Amino acid sequence: MKDIVFYKDYIGSIHYSTEDEIFFGKIEGIDDLVSFEGDNVKGIKKAFEEAVDDYIDLCKKEKRNPKKSYKGSFNVRINPELHKKAVHSAEKEGISLNQFVQKAIEDEVKILSDHK
Repeated sequence: MKDIVFYKDYIGSIHYSTEDEIFFGKIEGIDDLVSFEGDNVKGIKKAFEEAVDDYIDLCKKEKRNPKKSYKGSFNVRINPELHKKAVHSAEKEGISLNQFVQKAIEDEVKILSDHK
């Protein structure tokens, strides 16, 4: 699993700098760049939560949506053989390729959510 933390439905990515001997990260899934840092695990978690709270407050003051909006479509590049197998599997199930891919993503996201 990636080095991530969760708070109030936000995700923070965390990295470690051996040169500076600090943890640092940013809030993922937003249109703005909000970073945070800490000296230890407890410190980075606290800094992340404070960054989220500050970001939410700022968005409220500016009357704007803090979350990134998603349009529901994206391009996926895969190996042509896998593409063919996916189409054949979708046809066997009697669904479109889009429905097949959506179901696969839903299943994977559910698995990941169950491990949160």
